[in-house]
Amino acid sequence: MLTPRRKTTTPSVSLDQEEIAKIGDLAASANISRIHMLAWRDLADVEAGGSEIHAAMVAKLWAEAGLEVTVRTSWAQGAPTEARRDGYRVIRKAGRYMVFPRAVASEVAKRHGERDAVVEVWNGVPFLTPLWTRQPRIVFLHHHHDKMWPLVLGPKLAQLGTTLETKLAPPFYRQTPIVTLSESSKSELIEHLGFKPGQMHVVPPGVDPKFSPGQRNPSPLIVAVGRLMTSKRFDLLIGLVDRLRPQYPDLELVIVGEGYEQDNLEALIRNLDAEDWVQLAGSVSDDELIDLYRRAWIVASTSISEGWGMTLTEAAACGTPAVATDIAGHRDAVRHGQSGLLAASDSEFVDHLSAILSDSNLRSRLSDGARQHASQFTWAATARGALQCLVDDARRKGLGRR
Repeated sequence: MLTPRRKTTTPSVSLDQEEIAKIGDLAASANISRIHMLAWRDLADVEAGGSEIHAAMVAKLWAEAGLEVTVRTSWAQGAPTEARRDGYRVIRKAGRYMVFPRAVASEVAKRHGERDAVVEVWNGVPFLTPLWTRQPRIVFLHHHHDKMWPLVLGPKLAQLGTTLETKLAPPFYRQTPIVTLSESSKSELIEHLGFKPGQMHVVPPGVDPKFSPGQRNPSPLIVAVGRLMTSKRFDLLIGLVDRLRPQYPDLELVIVGEGYEQDNLEALIRNLDAEDWVQLAGSVSDDELIDLYRRAWIVASTSISEGWGMTLTEAAACGTPAVATDIAGHRDAVRHGQSGLLAASDSEFVDHLSAILSDSNLRSRLSDGARQHASQFTWAATARGALQCLVDDARRKGLGRR
């Protein structure tokens, strides 16, 4: 049995001296030494997910390279309003909605100190940085949130969120570099938000080297990881795996994560009489997560919207192939036919699961392909790639040296 535990730390990867020098020299070339990052949630938040891990990892590695980084977010449960983590400053003030006007007001008034550049994490609702700063800036925008609004808000607020994201906000960002995680997300953002291809930059997330192959479970095991929220559709995943139980009676499913959908998922498990083969593990330690990835035969994701799918590449580094929905983000995190299989329908998802479970040769081939695919992604490259976009914007504004 896994021990539930809150996971509030960044991956353990650090930079070597050569990488530190490269990032430091790159920032110095544009006279950038103080960066402020605005984000909706902090890594310490109980609902923190991939977006928060990505922002925290970039901030950590920039700080290792000598940059002064301040991350401004909303209040996080049980966490102090101000702290230092991994070499950078964290300021957590205001609630889920008030963080946007209050963070902007604080930046305009310079309450958080001087800055040379701004990074905005646009997670559904923007901070509208083009309206209040002319300094070098970039935006982290992982994916289009169109399918997520109706799942988390009522009809009127969902429509307002969609209008804000797709109609009202994008025109203000026409001159702002947008950094996204995948080519498929880039295409989606160009199509639905109207961004120009030239302002879009793809910088994939990294994979910590500690994710590595290990001992496979003797009986079939499927693992899924993420916040327990409606857009992840863990209820659908449980139902799809349930279809396979007659064919694979010893099949188990472990879902890692916490969230507001937990009660509904527990009720579904009871109704299916599935307590003996479905486990909601809660949050787990890094070592426990790595052990799960290594033991799993498949890592699965039924999510309807992702900018990437970091759990899929983490598992891939452990040699575990993926079965995932065929959506933007997943199309880059999973190399279809090489590191896993993408499904365009529920029936195809079940067929893909069954194919991997039943065919040891296919599992072995996809396992090798998964390790190869994951090996090309490093957090050092992520931190350097994001900083390069910021430096390029500074140079366009006539700052620094070319």
